[in-house]
Amino acid sequence: MSYLTKLKGSPASIPPRPSFKEISFISLGAFFAACVVGFLAYYTNEPIIMGSFGASIFVLFVLPDSPFAQPRNVIFGHFVTTLIGLIFFHFVGSEWWSMAIALAFAIAAMQILRVPHPPAGSNPFIVFLLGANNDPMIIGSWNFLWMPTLIGSILIVMAALLCNNLSENRSYPKYW
Repeated sequence: MSYLTKLKGSPASIPPRPSFKEISFISLGAFFAACVVGFLAYYTNEPIIMGSFGASIFVLFVLPDSPFAQPRNVIFGHFVTTLIGLIFFHFVGSEWWSMAIALAFAIAAMQILRVPHPPAGSNPFIVFLLGANNDPMIIGSWNFLWMPTLIGSILIVMAALLCNNLSENRSYPKYW
């Protein structure tokens, strides 16, 4: 098969739209998870939210059976990729190529550790973009690894555990 032929795609049809009930359940669960981290960030005045958490919430509620949605993948995927981003930012430098290498290492680490979580792939970029602000309260210390990364990802998983298991059609997680 030629390269250009592959670009046409296969003759597979578009997946069916979920029922209105399912869409409502997903949306309410996503709303709850976002409320948990949003309220706690507001109430404690701590940065518990990271941009990649929106995509994590999508995966946890739209694709809860996916390996990418399992708790170990969400929590450790976010932790490992943020750690790698911080290591590269602090010890290699804040250049564009350092960010690219950090991303490559982060993706490889998630595969090696068997904790792939696609939204966490953006964490090295987040570290570099926030670090470019040179705000010591945000990224100057290693606290970013704990808050928002670890605490936020645990809170999102807890929300998914609570909400996804309310449905008689769902059982979450598939494994730890």
